[in-house]
Amino acid sequence: MTNAAHEDLLDTLDVKPLGGSVFVGPVAHRTLPRVFGGQVLAQALVAAGRTVPDRRPPNSLHAYFLAGGDPAVPIVYRVDTLRDGRSFSSRQVTAEQGDRRIFTMLTSFAAQDDGLDHQCVRPGGAPEPGTLAGLHDRLAPERALLPAWWTEENPFDIRFIDHPTGLATGSVGPARQSMWIRSPHIAGDDPTLHAALVAYASDLTLLDPALMPHGRSWYGTHLIDGASIDHALWFHRPARADQWLLCQQRSPVAHGGRCLCTAEFFDVAGALVGSVAQEGVLRERRTASSIT
Repeated sequence: MTNAAHEDLLDTLDVKPLGGSVFVGPVAHRTLPRVFGGQVLAQALVAAGRTVPDRRPPNSLHAYFLAGGDPAVPIVYRVDTLRDGRSFSSRQVTAEQGDRRIFTMLTSFAAQDDGLDHQCVRPGGAPEPGTLAGLHDRLAPERALLPAWWTEENPFDIRFIDHPTGLATGSVGPARQSMWIRSPHIAGDDPTLHAALVAYASDLTLLDPALMPHGRSWYGTHLIDGASIDHALWFHRPARADQWLLCQQRSPVAHGGRCLCTAEFFDVAGALVGSVAQEGVLRERRTASSIT
């Protein structure tokens, strides 16, 4: 399966060298009012990976979103080499638009090694992705309330297990959400590109579970404004973004205008391939947008 939105995403992630360890990220055609955080995560990870020897795959990233970016302006990524060791390579990445620093990230790349091996068991009961409605059909009841970001062609095939009430429905429920997700076919086996696509996807709906116990939504009724503060992602195993991944999200706490949301990514065999944590700011909607 291929689509224009997916091809645009791959083009967006193909950061271009400007000399030394500086890269520029192309502007995406698919935009929000401000640069989507997952795009910045993914471009920064690709930029860092292009300075790492031996095609080591990433094992973690820790990022702060410092300011909202202009989606019409290319982003410059400056990569600093902190260390290249026998097992790990560490990088620091800053993202800038003009004289504004909008993002900073520490990331690590690790050579694969033998060692102890265990993981939590994937919770059972998730229906197979082929039995679930695609995104277009799932969102049909409230399509008129949703922005083009959700109603136009999506670069990922997303199959929500339950209806994503945090988008527009605003009904009260537990602070958790699950979905299957994959990208269309990817040519090649670049582990950093696959990891970058997982990073992009990890930011798509991560704050949604924080709205669900309160009957709030981003676009429908009882509106909330939100923004990501920071984002941490650990890659436990190499993951292929073009194969189904089960993403299970939850929000253990919200207090003081902030929330914490976490997620795990499991492959179809039940292997835990990635873990995510993000803190976000939440504010009751008073104006067209109260988050800057």
